[in-house]
Amino acid sequence: MKLLLVFIMVHTIFIPCFSFDIPTLLPAFPLTLDYYKSTCPTVFDVIKKEMECIVKEDPRNAAILIRLHFHDCFVQGCDGSVLLDETETLKGEKKASPNINSLKGYEIIDRLKNIIESECPGVVSCADLLTISARDATILVGGPYWDVLVGRNDSKSASYAHATTNLPTPDESLLSIVAKFYSQGLSVEDMVALIGAHTVGMAQCRNFRSRIYGDFQVTSALNPLSVTYVASLRKICPANSGEGDSNVAAMDNVTPNLFDNSFYHTLLRGEGLLNSDQAMYTSVFGIQTRKIVSKYAENPVAFFEQFSKSMVKMGNILNPSGGEVRRNCRFVNT
Repeated sequence: MKLLLVFIMVHTIFIPCFSFDIPTLLPAFPLTLDYYKSTCPTVFDVIKKEMECIVKEDPRNAAILIRLHFHDCFVQGCDGSVLLDETETLKGEKKASPNINSLKGYEIIDRLKNIIESECPGVVSCADLLTISARDATILVGGPYWDVLVGRNDSKSASYAHATTNLPTPDESLLSIVAKFYSQGLSVEDMVALIGAHTVGMAQCRNFRSRIYGDFQVTSALNPLSVTYVASLRKICPANSGEGDSNVAAMDNVTPNLFDNSFYHTLLRGEGLLNSDQAMYTSVFGIQTRKIVSKYAENPVAFFEQFSKSMVKMGNILNPSGGEVRRNCRFVNT
């Protein structure tokens, strides 16, 4: 009986028995492609044109905006709450532990918002701006296209507590991360595809120190090339906490500025930069995720197709409380 139980456990992804409120995936108010058709018909073209400049200035801006969108949607839904600055009456999400050292790009959204406000004042929400710009950023570094439905409201509140608890962290276990995606109505397939955005991401030393001084060489089977690679990472990231914490390395060390399936090949080699990424392939509980990682490594079209579907699904997570269209993405309207 004990042997049977072990067999079942390692061949199944278990969702821990947490109590979750599944967010609204089917909008109470409909998102549409033509929401701004009469009020701001140029919105998609204006954002696309400006995003071309933004990504040309620095390709890493693409990863920054994708991550910002992800961190927004996992807290209260895709409502622009992550963009709110802290005030005397509002505790924002920017200083929550998963955000304070990893999120950037707020000034990019300010830049886009200023341009859109000059074209169509008081019409386009910051939540929609962020969603559209994340899609355009993905395309501009070689990723897939998907239709962005619009009509989101901006939240009048933020949740420091949910930003602290809802967002996955680099050293979190596979089961815990699966549970966090599930709590947002996202499947294991969605999770593996969405984490594939790390193919254009950078990570700070503080987030991969435990990995490169832990089991990196075990998962990479002491491959000579991997030994050289981890040695180079240790030069970037000293062993002592506090030293070089903000130094960065690419999560895809082969094509860091190109959105492709190379990230999954790093996991097959055991060279994932983050513990949470590598666990999708090497965790004893990762039979299902391992198969998906292998599929995306072998078939980039399958990855692109699922990434597009999963981004739409995540983008449709809404804040049921509704809200407003902020004039300034950093502050609620007065």
